[in-house]
Amino acid sequence: MAAVEAISRAGGNAVVMTYWNPVLRYGVDAFARDLAAAGGRGLITPDLIPDEAQPWFAASDEHRLDRIFLVAPSSTPERLAITVKASRGFVYAASTMGVTGARDVVSQAAPKLVGRVKAVSDIPVGVGLGVRSREQAAQIAGYADGVIVGSALVSALGAGLPRLRALTEELAAGVRERAAS
Repeated sequence: MAAVEAISRAGGNAVVMTYWNPVLRYGVDAFARDLAAAGGRGLITPDLIPDEAQPWFAASDEHRLDRIFLVAPSSTPERLAITVKASRGFVYAASTMGVTGARDVVSQAAPKLVGRVKAVSDIPVGVGLGVRSREQAAQIAGYADGVIVGSALVSALGAGLPRLRALTEELAAGVRERAAS
C-alpha cells in the first residue's frame, strides 16, 4: 500500500490491479479498508467475474472504492451487460485476447468493443492490454475514455526512473495529441 499512498500524496488517483487470490488471502474487507485508507480509488481484478464478486461488492461499497471489471472482444452481449452493470468508476476493455504485455499494434477489435460497452452504459471505458507507444496511446484516445498502460510501465521502471519518466511523458503526449485533434 506504500505505492498507493505515495501516488495519492502526489495528487494521483491510484487504482490497484491484482488477481483476486491475493485479495482473498489478505482478507477482502481488510484489503478494501487498507486500500481506501492509503488513498486508493479502486481495484481492477482481471480474474474476478461479477457472478463471484459478492464479498467485493460489499467491501467496495462500504469503503467507497471503484470496482473495475474487464470485458473482452469475446464477451457475449449478456456477459458484457452484466460486467458493465457491476463496474463502478470505469470498465477495462481488453483490446485483444491473450496475456498482458506490450504489442506492436492495437487490435482492431478494440474500437468495436468500446462501442458495445457504450451501447449499454455511459460508464467510462479504458482500453488496455499491450499499449506501449505514443502512437498507440493516441490511437486509443481517439475512441476510448482512457488509455491503460501496465506492462510497458513496469518494464520501463526496471530500466530506471529516467526511462519511466520518459515513457510516461511519451504516452501522455500521445493522448494529448489525439485530444487536440
